[in-house]
Amino acid sequence: MQTSSDRHEYPAHWEADVVLRDGGTARIRPITVDDAERLVSFYEQVSDESKYYRFFAPYPRLSAKDVHRFTHHDFVDRVGLAAAVGDDFIGTVRYDRIGAGGRPATGAEADEAEVAFLVQDAHQGRGVASALLEHIAAVARERGIRRFAAEVLPANTKMIKVFTDAGYRQKRSFEDGVVRLEFDLEPTDRSLAVQYAREQRAEARSVQRLLAPGAVAVIGTGRAPGGVGRSILDNIRDGGFTGRLYAVNGALPEGQKELDGVPAFRSVRDIDGPVDLAVVAVPAERVPEVVAECGEHDVQGLVVISAGYAESGPEGRERQRALVRQARSHGMRIIGPNSFGVINTSPEVRLNASLAPDMPRAGRIGLFAQSGAIGVALLSRLHRRGGGVTGVTGLSTFVSSGNRADVSGNDVLQYWYEDADTDVALMYLESIGNPRKFTRLARRTAAAKPLVVVQGARHGAGPRGHAVRATQLPHATVSALLRQAGVIRVDTITELVDAGLLLARQPLPAGPRVAILGNSESLGLLTYDACLAEGLRPHPPQDLTTAASAADFHAALSRALADDSSDAVVVTAIPSVGEGSDGDAALAEALRSAAAEQPTKPVLVVHVELGGLAEALSAATSTAPQPGASGPAPKTGGTRTGERADPRTGADEGAEADGKGTPGPVPPPEGAHPIPAYPAAERAVRALAQAVAYGQWRRDAADPGKVPEYEDIDERGAAALIKGLLARGQGLTLTTDATCELLAAYGVHVHRALPAPTPDAAAAAARALGYPVALKATAPHLRHRADLGGVRLDLADEEQLRRAYAELTELFGSPEALRPVVQRMAPRGVDTVVRAVIDPAAGAVLSFGLAGAASQLLGDMAHRLIPVTDRDATSLVRSIRTAPLLFGWRGSAPVDTPALEELMLRVSRLVHDHPEVVAVTLEPVVVAPHGISVLGASVRLAPPPARDDQGPRTLPPTY
Repeated sequence: MQTSSDRHEYPAHWEADVVLRDGGTARIRPITVDDAERLVSFYEQVSDESKYYRFFAPYPRLSAKDVHRFTHHDFVDRVGLAAAVGDDFIGTVRYDRIGAGGRPATGAEADEAEVAFLVQDAHQGRGVASALLEHIAAVARERGIRRFAAEVLPANTKMIKVFTDAGYRQKRSFEDGVVRLEFDLEPTDRSLAVQYAREQRAEARSVQRLLAPGAVAVIGTGRAPGGVGRSILDNIRDGGFTGRLYAVNGALPEGQKELDGVPAFRSVRDIDGPVDLAVVAVPAERVPEVVAECGEHDVQGLVVISAGYAESGPEGRERQRALVRQARSHGMRIIGPNSFGVINTSPEVRLNASLAPDMPRAGRIGLFAQSGAIGVALLSRLHRRGGGVTGVTGLSTFVSSGNRADVSGNDVLQYWYEDADTDVALMYLESIGNPRKFTRLARRTAAAKPLVVVQGARHGAGPRGHAVRATQLPHATVSALLRQAGVIRVDTITELVDAGLLLARQPLPAGPRVAILGNSESLGLLTYDACLAEGLRPHPPQDLTTAASAADFHAALSRALADDSSDAVVVTAIPSVGEGSDGDAALAEALRSAAAEQPTKPVLVVHVELGGLAEALSAATSTAPQPGASGPAPKTGGTRTGERADPRTGADEGAEADGKGTPGPVPPPEGAHPIPAYPAAERAVRALAQAVAYGQWRRDAADPGKVPEYEDIDERGAAALIKGLLARGQGLTLTTDATCELLAAYGVHVHRALPAPTPDAAAAAARALGYPVALKATAPHLRHRADLGGVRLDLADEEQLRRAYAELTELFGSPEALRPVVQRMAPRGVDTVVRAVIDPAAGAVLSFGLAGAASQLLGDMAHRLIPVTDRDATSLVRSIRTAPLLFGWRGSAPVDTPALEELMLRVSRLVHDHPEVVAVTLEPVVVAPHGISVLGASVRLAPPPARDDQGPRTLPPTY
């Protein structure tokens, strides 16, 4: 049990589960007085050489004084953290605050600390020290320490590398035979890049261990055919798994050694040899026993098929938390519970550890689904040859996360990012546990390969089994932020497959210009209209007439592809009477050969009742079944999968490969791309429009812009002001004066508005500001509602001001109810609103729109993630539907959009530099032909979160 130590209560928020370099997990937590025995045991397992490197002298054992020192911390000036697996420490780190001359110090005046590490030799090379450094640095920053110092022996090259590779700004010196390193703890672009790269490698490796195991045990396999566990065992064996396979059933008779040809055991502990992956299909109440046995046998990961967890209610949710805690205590990661399973079609693996009876065809699409039912539907659609989206494509990997208690879509994105077998990522998400991290990972992934996402539960609560951070943003806003990150957002699983097929098979279009050709004028016009509706720029359709031959199609497609005025081609085709399959094959070959001659532009086919053509288009390139294919030989030690089924097709020997098996791919002609076929023009064009938008995003992402530096920004002054204001309370909305002072530190100047509780006070305010002035009611029901008559503008003198004051009080009541203010008139222009908010799920978001009905009634707002670059600000201004009003609509004067963009960049900097600023609203911001005027502003402060996405890498908590 954790207890408090000398001065401060135990900081539970410092506890974190982390993924190490090899994909295993460890728990990082503060060291307390209860850890004396653990510390002594840990030290005894460290080699003499490592002890020498730590203490600069032979140090065989810790004295009682050492143990007391290393376990008694005040969690401010003296802090120790340990990395633990189960109940055992595998690494430790501590810092001691020091002052001038390196002497121990206390208090915020001393902002430097000495840091030292020790990692067990058996766990060196796993990234333990790097993870501990990230966490101890975050703790130090939280306690006001800004700089670390470390003394290291020159021979201790591993530890020197830990410090030098971290990416912090540092100084290095050598004195008295010791290397002294000093480095600032403020995160830098390089330190964050290093941290994210380490996170990516570790999390990708943790998923790889689950998807490419050398040995798999299915726990809960029934003795008779049928049932979940037995079905998964059969699917792994029949799919041609290349590793070792074991069946585990605690109810097996003593002497039974096999289960339908698979080595069988009563417990995973009885298996003679390593087990990398355990697929768990036992009742939920038996899972803890199974996990304990897997932990004792050093199993690397679990796929938990069992249900009865968070999806079943509060008791199940607690059972799920306990499951994750138990698995992580053994260094294991979990897919599930309530998972449909995982699939890896790589020839080196061929793992179908799922409830899907057929091994999908190998291909270049990665598929992630939180719902088992939707996963089945997606697998079916991508697998079948006819109906819906026709043609054949294949999968690289499939993951059904179930309740995603541990492994989530973020982890799988980390794996796909560097997976050479995956060209396109498709994801069905019902919730996003960490949207801020998902957006960051999605942006990086989308820069390398397309990421298509459909989100369920958009208009209500997510599934009961998913723990989701609350968000204050509407779904449309979250979708806009995902698109900004390069995610191709679609609304249905049909669109998900449509877009995936195109992106997996065809090059990205260079622009929105579309050539349309075919043998049906009506179908061509439908395609033309669909292009216009999706914002594309179609050329008039070319009608080849119903008499067109395959040669005519070939010639027309070749011309369209060679035409520099088109970026993509849509071919429309209707059946010719009496031609049959021979005509389909001829047309398919004509289109394929023409496309192969110009492989840099995408080609799509819209067909009507031409299943034969769709199949021919696929078969003409790379997916025709090939008789006599053979797969890799299985490894020894487990079931001999090759004797049961053809490892390439997944069918029994002698069975006809008819689309239900797994035909092996035939290498396509050099430069050729399989041509996707669609049964409706709207579906083909929508997929093409998504590819066009994604292609444009890729080109823009190559030059994302920069966050400008402004010399007049007073970051330190703003920080001091914020600190003083927060000292008054936990969260507060600033007064008008404090708001203006804080914004002015970032170059945002608000027009003064002086209170006018009486006509005389109004006249005095106007004299102080200078005429002409505006008189405004600021009562909540009248604020920003000029349409209600609560504003009087262009008051040129005191007489007009007093008359306006009388009119307002006569219309709306007493001055106490109106709260009138006087403000100097700003130049006429377009009223806009700029907002920034820290959303608990999405992070910092900057929003922009026109003030009034456009944003309030129609929701015409655009959004960008903070920090905003100059390119982001430019696109933000142009993203709203009412943007033409800013650029001279119907003869009006264009307004000063560069000044507006600079204002948004300054607000973005303020919120990014100071996480205590949780909300900023500037309304209205009048954008004139020359310059802008901020007429109203509000700012809200709150203590910053202890950790954010820029903090040390951690796994989601289990509490």
